[in-house]
Amino acid sequence: MSAYVVFLKEEVTDQSELDAYSQKVGSSFEGRDLKFLATYGALETLEGSPIQGAVILEFPDMDTARAWYGSAEYQAAAAHRFRGARYRGFIIKGREP
Repeated sequence: MSAYVVFLKEEVTDQSELDAYSQKVGSSFEGRDLKFLATYGALETLEGSPIQGAVILEFPDMDTARAWYGSAEYQAAAAHRFRGARYRGFIIKGREP
């Protein structure tokens, strides 16, 4: 069953750290089975506090999503994201057909 990693960017605190994240994160995707469903496109807030951007990644299952998120490659890049902005992130299992 597919799983989705969702990141919601709430506030940028250091753009240079986000730039470093952008330069490093690409290598964490190499050799991984995932699809980019949405990446900082136009958005409209329907409920709750507005966000500055969102990313939605599709993985084959929860374990594959967790393995990517926990990988050394991603965590090295994510350290810059943590210093550069406030995000909310989660993994959600897709719906059974």
